[in-house]
Amino acid sequence: MINRYGLRGLLKLIVSFVFTKLFYNNARLIRLPFDIRNKKNIQIGDGFTTGFGCRIEVHPQKKTDEKLLIFGKNIEINDYVHIAAGEKITIGNNVLIASKVFISDLNHGNYKGVNQDSPLSTPNSRKLSTNPIIIKDNVWIGEGVCIMPGVTIGLGCVIGALSVVTKNIPDYSIAVGSPAKVVKQFDLKKQEWIALIY
Repeated sequence: MINRYGLRGLLKLIVSFVFTKLFYNNARLIRLPFDIRNKKNIQIGDGFTTGFGCRIEVHPQKKTDEKLLIFGKNIEINDYVHIAAGEKITIGNNVLIASKVFISDLNHGNYKGVNQDSPLSTPNSRKLSTNPIIIKDNVWIGEGVCIMPGVTIGLGCVIGALSVVTKNIPDYSIAVGSPAKVVKQFDLKKQEWIALIY
């Protein structure tokens, strides 16, 4: 291990491992620094692993002890991932999340439907709006992805690097771009990815 991480890196890894076992016993490894806010509203599943500098937080819209950010089993998130829940974010089992990913069901203000916020008001004065996010099992989320409020990402999906997910992605799909669009779907009978023609 010293060849891979160096002496300083190995010492940091040991400190992170001790921290994990003291405070998050069911997790595999939480690398420090690690920022968690409103821990009582967060459920961390077995085998949870993080990179450095991750921030996971819950901002309940009313007082509650309910779990509003739920991590399934064997989830791996890499460096500098930021996840913020106000209503409900559920992440399934065996999800892999690359670095610098942002996932949030919150927005400063309402910009559609009734009671829309004015651009003449300051963003920080606008009431938070929320819309739940669901990320199902076996999803792979690439580097720098943003997942916006109200989105469901289906089973076994792949979200390409730097994509912005604003709409639901169906099961067994590869989606890329900003906004993200499905470019391939897995054919269960043929057992291969099929490119979609636009």
